[in-house]
Amino acid sequence: MSVFKKIFNRFKKDEEADKEIMEELQEEGEVSEEEILKELESYSEEEAEVFPGLEEAEDINEEEELEADIEALIVPEEEYEVEAEDEEGPVERVSLFKRLKEGLSKTKQGITGKIETLIKSYQKVDEELLEELEEILITADLGVQTTMEIMDSIRAGIKKQNIKEPEAVKELLKDKLKEILESLSADEKLKLEPSPAIVLVVGVNGVGKTTSIGKIAHKLKKQNKKVLLAAGDTFRAAASDQLKIWGDRVGVEVIRHQEGADPGAVVYDAIAAAKARKVDVLICDTAGRLHNKKNLMSELGKIFKIVDREYGEATKEVLLVLDATTGQNAIQQAKIFKEVADITGLVLTKLDGTAKGGVVIAISSELKIPVKLIGVGEKMEDLQDFEAKSFVEALFGE
Repeated sequence: MSVFKKIFNRFKKDEEADKEIMEELQEEGEVSEEEILKELESYSEEEAEVFPGLEEAEDINEEEELEADIEALIVPEEEYEVEAEDEEGPVERVSLFKRLKEGLSKTKQGITGKIETLIKSYQKVDEELLEELEEILITADLGVQTTMEIMDSIRAGIKKQNIKEPEAVKELLKDKLKEILESLSADEKLKLEPSPAIVLVVGVNGVGKTTSIGKIAHKLKKQNKKVLLAAGDTFRAAASDQLKIWGDRVGVEVIRHQEGADPGAVVYDAIAAAKARKVDVLICDTAGRLHNKKNLMSELGKIFKIVDREYGEATKEVLLVLDATTGQNAIQQAKIFKEVADITGLVLTKLDGTAKGGVVIAISSELKIPVKLIGVGEKMEDLQDFEAKSFVEALFGE
């Protein structure tokens, strides 16, 4: 039984299992009794009863998201910052680029690993090689439209440079990928200046929205910014509780109402609090489960009107969180949200869990929305600023 299942049992008030679970956890050295009880006992009985409903939720990813939140509570903070070689060996800080390469290992196997094998199996450049390359790109979720654009560019490069060696085709591909991603590089960074700033975070349930908000708050706190969170996703069971967990973990305050409250009212109160406390950045979670586009448009529209009216002086970012493991479905979600909101940037999560990281390139090419942050692991620093050059270099293992 994993530590997460044991904690879920504790949330479900399985009194008979309590003693056994605590003994197992301490014997396995996973977490101390004091660490678990300190967090669990901060919840009222009514709040704790909310969590069992997560297992019955329509979107199973919500439980995975809660697991990530619990992991953030039980892993000592120093493990986020360093990685040990062995128990007695030196402790070495892992560079962000190394983490990026590790996080993109599955995508590398799914795209560049297959391309390397393909290149080595051909002695010359011919149409058959190009057709196989095209198939690899499509299956890596670059999408038909983006793949055709890339292949047209490669064919033109082969003709112009009179390329005969297959290895040179890989260089043409790298150059084209950089060109696509760097076309939006001017908007890669979060725009939080001048202060104050407000970041509205949208996305469907289960994509890692709450976890991303917590990690963004952590990044900004490390930059000495004063951060406030608003739990505007009042429709999903335990959403505000999850955000509260992250707020406590990161050390920032969370403005929240009771479950089912009006999201607009939460954002209104959060803006008032941000003004009163002279906050640098207010990050607002928003509803992710609305039955149709009309409802989504209505709910987000109301929130945007409140922001424009009450916080018009603030620098505004609207971030859409997408799960990279869903591939082309992520692009469809982005298209829908783009219709109902002025999306200024994307947060792509779970890139470490998919071989179809080509969706990063497809989204940049098709939707012309800059990718601002990417998630390549569960640790705090694994939500990284997106840099086109570093991404392509990590993809090709350089």
